[in-house]
This record gives sequence, structure tokens and C-alpha cells, in this order.
Amino acid sequence: MLNTYVVYVENKPGVLTRVASLFRRRAFNIDSLTVGRTEKPEVSRMTITVEADPDQARRIEANLYKLVNVLLVENITTAPAIVRDLAMIKVAAMHEARSHVLELASVFRARVVDVAPESLIIEITGGDDKIDGLLEMLRPYGVLEMVRTGIVAMRRGSKCSSVVSTANPVAQLAADDDVQYSV
Repeated sequence: MLNTYVVYVENKPGVLTRVASLFRRRAFNIDSLTVGRTEKPEVSRMTITVEADPDQARRIEANLYKLVNVLLVENITTAPAIVRDLAMIKVAAMHEARSHVLELASVFRARVVDVAPESLIIEITGGDDKIDGLLEMLRPYGVLEMVRTGIVAMRRGSKCSSVVSTANPVAQLAADDDVQYSV
């Protein structure tokens, strides 16, 4: 089963290496890995997809939490989520086939981002099925090159993953100095 993890990490050098090494040491192949900044400059967000059974999935989550710079791990495989991938596909499009390729792009709600005398570059965003469907339709024309970004995912609804207090608990306590804490 393909599992999707959203992992919030400290935005520091070496964190990506540590996370990737964890998967290598445990002999799991990462199907997709995307990393980017979040709304908080000190926090980055990784979206990782990996094939694992339920027991392996729990162990992966536990092992991720053992890494020093990991702030929060969510397995959103079964949660309602929006999952997207971006692909750019360079397809051969001589004059006689160009209108058919443009029509296919339109049907799949893709955009043509580059036009050359003998090719087009098409940009498409969506789920795996949508991208794979367009790719199959373009194969007869000649796919010259393709690149995909990897999956990004976000839970549906108003539930957010709060990592403010986890990312810098001292700063959070200083910001809340009106509140009395007892130990």
C-alpha cells in the first residue's frame, strides 16, 4: 500500500540527508519526496510516499520521530486530502499533429508552456491518474522528455498541523508571558 507522510522538520542543513538515510537503512524505496518551505521560515515540510504495509508504516512513523530535527509526522494515507503532482512533458508535434496535441492538452486542462518548431512542452497538474492518462494519450505522438515534481499533499478541511509551539517552545513561552505556568 502506498503511504503518504507529511513531515515537518527544522529548516536546517542536513535534515534531508538524515531523513533519506533513514529510509535507506530500513530498505524502503521512497516513491516520491518533495520538500519546501512553510508559512514559518524555521520549518520545512516534506511529503514522502512509500510502499509499506500497516505495520511497516507505523514503524516508519516511529523512526522518523527519532530523528532530531523532525517536529511532526502525519501519515495522511487514509485522511481526506488533496494530492497533486506537476509534470512537464515535451512531445514531438510537427505541423500536422500539433492541433491534435493542443486539443489533448485542452481536454486534460493542461497548459502549453513552450512552443518550438518540432515540439511542445505541456504542463499538467493533478493526481497520478490524470497525469498518466495524458502521458498515455501523448505517447503515439512521441514523448521526447518528461519530468515530474513528486507528490504534495494537504489535509482537507480546517484542521491544520500546528508546529509553532513544537518548532521553538522557548519563543512560544516568551510570546505567552501573560500566562502563568505551573510545574
